[in-house]
Amino acid sequence: MNAAELFVECLVAEGVTRIFGVPGEENAAFVLALGDSPIELVLTRHEQGAAFMAEVYGRLSGEPGVCLATLGPGATNLVTGVADANMDRAPLIAITGQADSHRQHKESQQYMNMVSMFEPVTKWATPIR
Repeated sequence: MNAAELFVECLVAEGVTRIFGVPGEENAAFVLALGDSPIELVLTRHEQGAAFMAEVYGRLSGEPGVCLATLGPGATNLVTGVADANMDRAPLIAITGQADSHRQHKESQQYMNMVSMFEPVTKWATPIR
């Protein structure tokens, strides 16, 4: 079992049934692991749409809506929907890809500190290493 498969197992155990998002290189293992799970991946054309869909799902169901994006610009596209969910007290979980730890420096393409970006608009933000 790899880390992506374990992460998906944890989401299943927590009752997640649906994730809204955009697949990409950095979340490919996670997306592949979803294929062997009961979780439905609802593909969206834009990450901001995924965040708003997850927010509305959370509001209507009372269960956390889950949205997914890749690193860098993909993750920044989630911010507006995530902030709106936080302000409206809608239960939401945002998952983003990230550059490998050896690429996490200022000059690396598309790397940004996502935790710092999401901290002001969420209750909690943390990396999984």
